[in-house]
Amino acid sequence: MTEAYDAEVMSRSQIKKTGEGGRIGAERKKTEPEKRRMRAAGGGKMEPAKTYKSRKDIGQQRQASTRVQQPEQERGSARERQLAAAKAERRKAAQARAAAKKGGATASAASKPTAKQAEKTASQLLAKKKKATVSPDYKPQKASGLTRKERNALTRKGERALRDLVLQSTGKKSEKELKHKFTSG
Repeated sequence: MTEAYDAEVMSRSQIKKTGEGGRIGAERKKTEPEKRRMRAAGGGKMEPAKTYKSRKDIGQQRQASTRVQQPEQERGSARERQLAAAKAERRKAAQARAAAKKGGATASAASKPTAKQAEKTASQLLAKKKKATVSPDYKPQKASGLTRKERNALTRKGERALRDLVLQSTGKKSEKELKHKFTSG
C-alpha cells in the first residue's frame, strides 16, 4: 500500500531519512573528483588524500552526561553566591546610570566615554598600527610529491655528499676526527 502525503506538509517536514547504519542526516563524504586535499604518492606524484572511515558509534544515542558539562559543585555553593552578588552589583550600577541619565548628570567620573570620544581614541590607536603586508614576490612552495621517507633519504644523501667533500678537503678519514659534525644523524 502506498501512502500519499500532502505536498505542503512534506516541504515543511523536519524528519530526516536515516542513512546506512542508522546515520541521522545526509552523508557528506566527498567524491573522488571533489577532493581538494592531496598527498604525496612518492616518486614526485600526488594523489587525493584517503577518505575517512565512518565512526563505529553511528546511529547510537549518546547520554547527555557524556556530552554536556555536568555541575561540579552542589547548588547554592559559595561560587554561585559570589556570582549572584556580582550580578546584583552590576544591576545596581546599571540602575544608578539610568537614574543619573534621567537626572541629566553623569553617573561618576569613571563613566563610559561618549561615542565621539571612543571613535577618536580608536582611530588614534589604529593610526599607529601598520598592517602587515605580504610581499608581492611571495610564491608558495610547490608540493614535491615525495613521501616523507623519500624526502629524508634525499636529505641524508646530500648530507653524506657534503661530509665526504669536507673530509676530502681536510684530509681526515672519518667524521669523528672533525671538530664539528656535518650530518644531523
